[in-house]
Amino acid sequence: MSKTALFSIAATLFLAACTTPAPRALPPAPVATADSAVVVPERYVSSEDPRDELDSLATWPTEDGRTWLIATAKATHSLVVFDADTGERLHSVGRKGPAPGEFLRPNGIAVQGNHLFVAERDNHRVQVLSLPDFTPQGTFGSDQLRSPYGLWLHESAPGEYEVYVTDSFMEGEQHDVVPPFDQLDRRIRRYRVAFDDDDTRFSARDEGAFGDTSESRALRIVESIAGDPAQQRLLVADEFMSGEGDRRASNLREYTFEGEPTGRELPAGTFEAEAEGVALWSCTPDTGYWVAADQRYPQTHFLLFDRDTLAPRGSFMGEVTAHTDGIALHAATTANFPAGALFAVHDDKAVAAFDLGEIARALDLDPRCTE
Repeated sequence: MSKTALFSIAATLFLAACTTPAPRALPPAPVATADSAVVVPERYVSSEDPRDELDSLATWPTEDGRTWLIATAKATHSLVVFDADTGERLHSVGRKGPAPGEFLRPNGIAVQGNHLFVAERDNHRVQVLSLPDFTPQGTFGSDQLRSPYGLWLHESAPGEYEVYVTDSFMEGEQHDVVPPFDQLDRRIRRYRVAFDDDDTRFSARDEGAFGDTSESRALRIVESIAGDPAQQRLLVADEFMSGEGDRRASNLREYTFEGEPTGRELPAGTFEAEAEGVALWSCTPDTGYWVAADQRYPQTHFLLFDRDTLAPRGSFMGEVTAHTDGIALHAATTANFPAGALFAVHDDKAVAAFDLGEIARALDLDPRCTE
């Protein structure tokens, strides 16, 4: 969930190596619970650091065969790099400021190839860096974005990306209030980003903003967004809850890649708390599951839906993972996760990892998802 803060400006990029106690491993043993969610114990939960206020996650396979898990740290205005197989904290990147390689309240994050995209709420921009050195390549969106939170992108052509950024701006100084309807048609902004032949420079073209303005389906407080190129479908998590005890409005809402609302959403009451991180688990070119975080406390519930029909396919929770914001689904094999992993932020201060094979077995999912 977003938090309000105003921060001063400083200078320069840094990489600060960190050493932390080893994360604790938890044994797998799926168990049914009273409300039908299945307990799938975390393979690890990293050591906690409440100073960071972690939010969103992305993974990157390194050149030496490892996998990094990269998290945005809003309160320390930096990125935190973990070993995705073990949860060990490797180092931090960046510091507070407006210069290249600096951040102000970084939130959404995405990796495409060796390019890292970071949405900065209080710098009102998306910054692009190259991996593995986190070399700044430029920024875009500062002329249009007012309070960017989440982002999702896909490669539409070689070296060319469609980038969708949620812009959850509010008039006045508060961030978590209901926006007036004349702002709701600008909840998502779309860009076309193209890199040159040597992959070091890029151009970004604003392709406009969109959002349903109808009272029942408007996007009000938006952050997480994910897409399915095979079906040209966007799912947007609207965190807004319309009143005390009324949770019907917090939901996933569907849009086309062209920004048209389809009117499709999950049934009212699907989310007990707030709809947060969302990711696509692609099992074959046209089958798989959507995974979304229901930001409950004391344990987050992770809800799965059919990729095509959005029909519910079960839910699970960990033993400790709570109050989750961002998630990242890494379906590729790693050293400790042969079937891939689902990574989740735990209570703003740690990251947790779930084995996709254990999730698939616990929920009796399509076995092709773990092949």
